[in-house]
Amino acid sequence: MRGSGRTRTMVGMLLAAGIAQAAMARPDTRVLAAATAARADQLALLERAVDIDSGTGDAAGAAKVQALLVPRLRALGATIETVAAEAAGLGDNVVARIDGTGSARILIIAHVDTVFPAGTAAERPYRSDGARAYGPGVSDEKAGAIEAVVALKLLHDLGARNYKRITLLIETSEEQGSPGTRHLIDRLLHDADVELNMEPGDAPDAITVWRKGSATIHLTVHGRAAHAGVAPQDGRNAAVELIHQLKTIDRFPQSGDGLTVNLTTLKAGDRVNVIPDLASADINYRVRSADQFATVQSAFAASAKQTLVPDTTVEVSTTPAFPPLPENPATQRLAGQAKAIYAGLGRELGMAGNGGASESALAAAAGVPALDGLGPVGGGFHSAREYLDLTTVTPRLYLLTKLIMAIGDAPPPATRP
Repeated sequence: MRGSGRTRTMVGMLLAAGIAQAAMARPDTRVLAAATAARADQLALLERAVDIDSGTGDAAGAAKVQALLVPRLRALGATIETVAAEAAGLGDNVVARIDGTGSARILIIAHVDTVFPAGTAAERPYRSDGARAYGPGVSDEKAGAIEAVVALKLLHDLGARNYKRITLLIETSEEQGSPGTRHLIDRLLHDADVELNMEPGDAPDAITVWRKGSATIHLTVHGRAAHAGVAPQDGRNAAVELIHQLKTIDRFPQSGDGLTVNLTTLKAGDRVNVIPDLASADINYRVRSADQFATVQSAFAASAKQTLVPDTTVEVSTTPAFPPLPENPATQRLAGQAKAIYAGLGRELGMAGNGGASESALAAAAGVPALDGLGPVGGGFHSAREYLDLTTVTPRLYLLTKLIMAIGDAPPPATRP
């Protein structure tokens, strides 16, 4: 039966989409061969990067890691901008730009700071057992940063320039909520049609389509010092009051996919024979929706007004990090493209979310379609158990390279407010 013009148009669109999906379901042999050939150099570069301490605030260490990457970017024709951190004590950030011949403006964000202190790289240097690699920051996220640089080389070597500009931000303070790059990220997002984030993929093999937002509440209790043996009654124990205040945490979940609230640091006293007059704690909390920030803050503010130890006072302050990345249609569209590309390798790409915050939330809040977790798969983050799944290194490099090419062919519509 002959349909209407609108029906024929819809059928044509569906057929075109089906053809595009079918094309993605077959591997691009040129890109796959290039990704496979790059593996040895990619892993060698990763080993060098992991063996450099670059905890947040280690400006010299961050600069050493960036020094491994910048010459490679320059060799691809990238222009390099070094941008000073927006907060004291943090490393400079690197912005690399490569111009093409298309229309899509693609922002890639990676970070090279880790949560580990100086000396960790010497204590636990990069090592591999063939299936996994280990070391501080191996997956969170030095592997992702290096994957981004190698993907740009693949695009260069294959002559794929169907984008207007690719901008790669290599930042140095993500683990603390990116205090050194907030304005820079806002500026880069203003000129971006899409943001791709190089955080590690989730095991067994998933990209990230939602993330929790994060913030930290700081509790400081002031009491009165006294001799713990001669006249303890003259003291006002700040530590005891802090313990009382921390019971507020019990009102909230400590784990799960929803709101979580957890004690992370604790300090009280410095002498065993003195009633402490000062005690402090940090409570990190993660939210699925922005309104939950106020819920947690209000609970601790209310508790601070109800002290148990007489003559103590409680100060409450909050340091925000990232807003949540909610599940949204723009991210789902990008995830669908990525899933189809991965299927071409005969691999199933999962879609997941987690409590780790990232810059993608800033992109989504600015109305820029964002996709996260594009680095190789890892686990054990922020601990001595951190690992990288080596079986995902080449497939994820292929995925990122092909996704950039697909975005170049059809940039996603902006959703700016």
